[in-house]
Amino acid sequence: MRTGDSIQNQQLLEDEDDAWQTAPLPRFQLAAKRATDLFLTLGAAIFFAPIMIIVAIAIKLDSSGPIVYQQRRFGKDGKFFEIYKFRTMHTGTPALPTDQMQKLPSPVTRVGKILRATSLDELPQIFNVVKNDMSIVGPRPALYNQTQLNDMRQSAGVLRYPPGITGWAQVNGRDELPDDVKVKMDKWYCDNWNYFLDWKIIIMTFQTVISRRGNK
Repeated sequence: MRTGDSIQNQQLLEDEDDAWQTAPLPRFQLAAKRATDLFLTLGAAIFFAPIMIIVAIAIKLDSSGPIVYQQRRFGKDGKFFEIYKFRTMHTGTPALPTDQMQKLPSPVTRVGKILRATSLDELPQIFNVVKNDMSIVGPRPALYNQTQLNDMRQSAGVLRYPPGITGWAQVNGRDELPDDVKVKMDKWYCDNWNYFLDWKIIIMTFQTVISRRGNK
């Protein structure tokens, strides 16, 4: 009898977990999130337009190849999309996670080092936000070949939310965090998400970028 009760309780827990992963998200707050995304990114596109033009010219003069780099990433509900970034590496560099890339001779260009140090390489992602591929805040999208990380996020219910330019994991360790820790932080964000948490992360992102500049 006890064994039967244990199996039944385990099934209830699994059903609750499945319900959590498929439960509808708060529509009003999501609408506010989307409106804020559009307002901030359209404003950023205008404000940063001169900087983006300068960056584009610098990239072209520094090395051969495209100005904007497109890379396949996992998006909301595990669907693929093409993320945009200013190219910071030489053409032909393999698409690898940051921790694996660090084991190889640096493929980063001279201009790329500056763009990465200042996070200016992320600016083209504002157009991903306008296209509704991404949000300003959310779990950072995994590479198309990071299937294990994506599976962990799927199991944790993280993929219900759109990926972000910045996120809770990024302001608490960035790429230095192991995958399991990233997933725990992504899950915490999704479990505790509200409109004002996004603003907190945006402010923390600016503080993180500024502090990293000061450490260079």
